[in-house]
Amino acid sequence: MTTFPGRALDALRAAAAAAGRSPLAAALGADVQLAFRNVLRQRRRSFVGIVSVAFGVVALLLAAGFIEWIYWAMREDTIRTGLGHIQVVRKGYLEAGQADPFAYVLPAQAPEREVLEKWPGVKTISPRLGFSGLASLGDTTISFIAEAMDPAREGDLAGSVVIEEGEPLSPAHPREIILGRGLAANLGAKVGDTVVLLVNTSGGGLNAVETRVRGLFSTITKAYDDAALRVPLATAQELLRVTGAHKWVVLLSGTGATPAATAGMRAQLDARRFDVVPWYELADFYNKTVELFSKQVNVMKLIIALIIVLSISNTQTMAVLERTSEIGTSMALGVTRAQTMRRFLLESVVIGLAGGLIGLALGMVLAKLISLVGIPMPPPPGMARGFTGQIRVSWGLAGDALALALVTTLLAGIYPAWKASRMMIVDALRHAR
Repeated sequence: MTTFPGRALDALRAAAAAAGRSPLAAALGADVQLAFRNVLRQRRRSFVGIVSVAFGVVALLLAAGFIEWIYWAMREDTIRTGLGHIQVVRKGYLEAGQADPFAYVLPAQAPEREVLEKWPGVKTISPRLGFSGLASLGDTTISFIAEAMDPAREGDLAGSVVIEEGEPLSPAHPREIILGRGLAANLGAKVGDTVVLLVNTSGGGLNAVETRVRGLFSTITKAYDDAALRVPLATAQELLRVTGAHKWVVLLSGTGATPAATAGMRAQLDARRFDVVPWYELADFYNKTVELFSKQVNVMKLIIALIIVLSISNTQTMAVLERTSEIGTSMALGVTRAQTMRRFLLESVVIGLAGGLIGLALGMVLAKLISLVGIPMPPPPGMARGFTGQIRVSWGLAGDALALALVTTLLAGIYPAWKASRMMIVDALRHAR
């Protein structure tokens, strides 16, 4: 004699065969539909669980999105302050260039540079020459660090250098320099003053040149502004009696192209003569900041996960207690323990999916609104000026938030689902009596 569960199973198999699906897929589809219905049936409790998940997702998006914006802003600022996407230097310059800078000067006219100028995705290549010396104005003489550059090639590389007074460097005025705000204050210099630069030349002698202060600049780093000046490359080469530069700073059309461009340039250039160094191998402060903040984000994710787990676990435990008789009835009709556990786990996943999607939508809207208003921030330690922050929600962060919602709700539902599947049928049926 065929029992009721047996007939139901035969009907399910026949329907699955007619639809071209396996019985397991059909059973899973039925369980998913049942999970949605149970979530809708227990509206108040499901609402509490969904709100908990959505709140956790919104909190993660806003907090991690702000940190993600800091990563992006620091990265682009680091690149466009002068580091560039890629730097090409003489072999060994990064290790020993400070001790003997004149031994690592790149030639002014090199076929390798012409090749890089035509490289796909390269916007500009700016030669840079670094040196130090003494600056004098009247009776005041102080040391400086300088960076010589071709003003016509700077463009976006000077995007984070703010000219507070005067004008930026100009190729039409090679004898005019710009001073860091702190250096100008220490020297007592203002726009239009004549400053004498005294340096050691490549031959070991001394050389000096009179320059006119064209402008005063500031960057985000106060320590740099207190000691730095910038000078046209032609003047620096005449002063130092050299003809080349220490590095070629390469600016690409997009930061994401850096790894591929670096690999291609390394394959093209002679590794015995040149080092091709991407920005992320030079930006030590940026890398350490990312490492620190990433640990903080991971701690925040753990806290949010614990909140979601406790909330959903409590919700599902109460659902199991309220539906004890129902569970006993379904098991008496042939529903297996594995099916019972699977149905409760699917209910948890449905709550996580609903809360995750609602949290994503709400979090993105809030991120846009907050970014439009801006987040005023004071100057960080060692920095010269504050900034207005924003919230940057990337697809990767959105995926992490949704995955966190699904995984935590699934974990939260394991114990209540297991408890429901281990009920004795007789005790469950007697529960409501």
